[in-house]
Amino acid sequence: MSSHLHSADKITTDGGKLSTHGLIKFLVPSLIGILLFLVPFSVGDTINIGMGLAADWLKATLGDALPAIATVVLTLSIVLTLVVKLTKPGWARQGAMKELFDIAPLWVVMRALGAAFALMTYFQVGPEMVTASFTGGVMLNDLAPVLLTFFFFAAILLPFLVDFGFMEFIGSMVRTPFRKIFGLPGRSAIDATASWMGSGTVGVLITTQQYEQGFYNAREASAIATNFSIVSIAFALLVTSFIGINHLFVPFYLTVVVAGLVAAVIVPRLPPLSRKANTYYEPVGCQIQEENTGNQSLLRYSLGIAVARAETAPGPLKLARLALFNVADIFFGLLPLVIAIGTVALVLAEFTPLFTWLSMPMVPVLEWMGLPEAEAAAPATLVGFADMFLPAVLASDIESELTRFVIACLSLTQLIYMSEIGALLLKSRIPLKLWELVVIFLLRTAITLPIIVVMAHWLVG
Repeated sequence: MSSHLHSADKITTDGGKLSTHGLIKFLVPSLIGILLFLVPFSVGDTINIGMGLAADWLKATLGDALPAIATVVLTLSIVLTLVVKLTKPGWARQGAMKELFDIAPLWVVMRALGAAFALMTYFQVGPEMVTASFTGGVMLNDLAPVLLTFFFFAAILLPFLVDFGFMEFIGSMVRTPFRKIFGLPGRSAIDATASWMGSGTVGVLITTQQYEQGFYNAREASAIATNFSIVSIAFALLVTSFIGINHLFVPFYLTVVVAGLVAAVIVPRLPPLSRKANTYYEPVGCQIQEENTGNQSLLRYSLGIAVARAETAPGPLKLARLALFNVADIFFGLLPLVIAIGTVALVLAEFTPLFTWLSMPMVPVLEWMGLPEAEAAAPATLVGFADMFLPAVLASDIESELTRFVIACLSLTQLIYMSEIGALLLKSRIPLKLWELVVIFLLRTAITLPIIVVMAHWLVG
C-alpha cells in the first residue's frame, strides 16, 4: 500500500497533467461501481440497485433450491472447520484456508449451531421452537436466500466501487462538511449511500474493508458501521406495506432520515464510540495521505488522489482471488453466525417473555408520549435488537395508525440488529463488543424515539 501513498503524494504536489491511462483506469471501473451500487432503478413498484437486481435474478433462478444450498453451505462450514481444527492438514497451515477454517473456539461453536439449526429446520426435526416457520423458518427460508444471493454479488462487485479511486475522490470532495458535522472522513458518505440505495449490510461490508485496508481508524469504522449502515429504501417500502402505512411513505421516510441524521451527529460523540482509539488496523497501519491541496482546486486535487489509487489497484487475477476469498468468508464465516444468532434471538422473542419483561419500563414512557396501545407497542421498541423485521411483525396487529407509524420508523433508525448487522460487526475486525452494540442500540432508541414521536404527531396526527 505504500506505493499508493508515494504516487498520491507525487500527483498532488507536482500539479502536472493527469495521464489518460490513469483517468480511464479510475473512471471506467468507478462508473461501473456507481451504476451497480449507487444508482437506484425503478422496477415495477419497487426501487432497487443494479447489484440488487442481479441478486434478485439469481434468487428467482435458484428459487426453492436456496434453503437447501444454504443448508449444504452451513454443513460444509462446520465440517471443514472441524477437519482443519482436529487434523491440521497441510493445505490449511497458512494463507486463505487457515484464515477461513482455523478459528477461535467461540466461532466453531457458532458454526456448529448455525449448521444444526439449518439441518433441523430443513428436515423439520427437533424442537418446534427452532423449526417453526417464524423462527428457524424465517432464518433459513427468508433470510438465508437473500444473504446468499446478495453477498455473492456484493463480494464480487464491490472492488469496482472501493479499489479504483472513487472512495478517495468522494472522500476528498466532501471531507470538510463530513468532518464538521459528523467528525468522520468524507469517504464514509459512500458507505451511507450504498446502504441507502442497496442494503445496510453492504454499507457494513464497505466499512469493514476500508478499516482492514487502513482507510478508517477504529473510532471512525465503529461510528460509521453503527450509524451509517442505514436500511435500504427497498426494505423501508417492504416495512410500510407490511405494517399497512404505504400511503404515508413520504412522511415516514422523511421522519427516518431526520431522526437518523440527528442520531448520527450525537451517538459517535458519546461513549462507547467516543472512547474508541484513533488507531488503525495493525497489520496495514494508516494508509491515508495527509491532505494538502497546495495551489490546486479541490476537484483537481481529488482527481489526483483518485487516479493515484486507481494506478495501484490490483490486477484482474488478484481481484478475482480476493473476490473468491470474500465470497468464501461470507458463506462459511458470516452465514453460520447470522443463522445461529438470528435463530436464538427469534426463539427468545417468540417463545419467552424476555422482551416483554425488558420493555416494561417503556410502557409509561410511550403513554407519556401520547401513543395509543402503549402496552402492545412496548416490546416492539426493543425487539428490533434481535431482527429488524420483528418490530413490524409485532406491531402489525396494533390498530392505531400513529403507533404503527412510530414503531416502523423506530425499527429503521435503531440499525443494530443481531440477525444481520450485529453478526457482521462481531465477525469483522472492527473492535466492537456485544455489550457495546447493546449500549449503542439503546442510545439510538433513546435519541430517535422522541424525534419520531414529535414528527408522527405533526405529520400523521
